[in-house]
Amino acid sequence: VEFLYCDLASMKSIRQFVQQFRAKNCPLHVLVNNAGVMLVPERKTEDGFEEHFGLNYLGHFLLTNLLLDTLKQSGTHSHNARIITVSSATHYVGKLHLDDLQSRCSYSPHGAYAQSKLALVLFTYRLQHLLTANGSHVTANVVDPGVVNTELYKHVFWVIKLVKWMTAWLFFKTPEEGASTSIYAAVSPEMEGVGACYLYNEERTKSADVTYDEELQRRLWTESCKMVGISDESSRVP
Repeated sequence: VEFLYCDLASMKSIRQFVQQFRAKNCPLHVLVNNAGVMLVPERKTEDGFEEHFGLNYLGHFLLTNLLLDTLKQSGTHSHNARIITVSSATHYVGKLHLDDLQSRCSYSPHGAYAQSKLALVLFTYRLQHLLTANGSHVTANVVDPGVVNTELYKHVFWVIKLVKWMTAWLFFKTPEEGASTSIYAAVSPEMEGVGACYLYNEERTKSADVTYDEELQRRLWTESCKMVGISDESSRVP
């Protein structure tokens, strides 16, 4: 195991990390996008993005795009490289506000978190569409880990924290259990060559209806490219 520092809330840090990784000339067979914050008070990343959207979504969007060439070079016909992005069941209640992705009009921690998780599903489906259109040996899937007993809940109301502390052993998954579906997506032979799936408890599940809106997927991708400062090569793909 080798550790390389990367702050997903910083576009500069992400670009530096990718430079360091590329300098090693290593193949990249699996990328798991798993960083995140939840229900944080209204605040911005160093790049001026609302934190849920900037860290949970845009950080992973930029990281994945900067590593795509390496992933494509690493995948083969019999062993595709795999991208696994961790979303949440909260995406089902999320709404994507393309005219206010930064939640400037009316900030809600719950709304901002759900929007970031919805964006990750839309991103994954659009990414797989582009990978397939280009004939790349890379797959992209999205995972719902379930309710996991981690420090992600440190910003919830104190009553909920108390309930969590009292019932976690009964209702919450352990971190190991929460990671199982991501691991399944990353290494299972059953997922070889399979992309654009929403996985829960190691099974393919239907995501929210809005996530299958290809026009919304395309518009979010284009806007995301503008926000992180990369070219939108997908504009040439229908």
